[in-house]
Amino acid sequence: MIWLTEKIEFPSYEYTTDDGVIALGGDLSEERLIFAYKNGIFPWFSEGEPIVWYCPYERMVLLPGDIKVSRSMRKIINKQEFTITENKAFKEVIFNCKNIKRSDGFGTWITDDMEQAYINLHERGVAKSIEVWQDEVLVGGLYGVEVNNVFCGESMFSKVSNASKLAFIYLAKNKNYRLIDCQIYNEHLASLGAKEIDRKWFLKVLKE
Repeated sequence: MIWLTEKIEFPSYEYTTDDGVIALGGDLSEERLIFAYKNGIFPWFSEGEPIVWYCPYERMVLLPGDIKVSRSMRKIINKQEFTITENKAFKEVIFNCKNIKRSDGFGTWITDDMEQAYINLHERGVAKSIEVWQDEVLVGGLYGVEVNNVFCGESMFSKVSNASKLAFIYLAKNKNYRLIDCQIYNEHLASLGAKEIDRKWFLKVLKE
């Protein structure tokens, strides 16, 4: 396993483990994070552990044209009970993604340092959020990192049914991205049309 130094670089993709790990250590500086995302690499670790950097062989992505909107979701959208905004409450979105209780256990990986690192990226215009409001209360949303024509999704949350799904559908239908990076396989996102593709194709799109 390769440990990173202070130099902003990552090892060759050939060093990726079967689990998708490409390196350990380093930091969450804005420069390193931006460099990582431009090269299809993202951090994912728990509090108290070294930073683990991933670049899986199979990448879960959504081609916006493949988004699946069920009949029930179309009814919810048409009722216009929710308001959707962009980059109006980034800090609140990542705070909720970090702290909301999830049945699948995900979400706890957003450490304090990770939270601040993405807020810093947002202030540079690199990290962005989609917010879902109901009666002027934030009830759902998602955030991620924009790289060229790709949106690298990081996390989402819902306080009411379908709120995060609304944010995801909005992202697919209203933003001009060639693809949305969902990182690793997730049944929920698969039901919305996301699929796994080869890393080589993902990196090709990412760099165009």
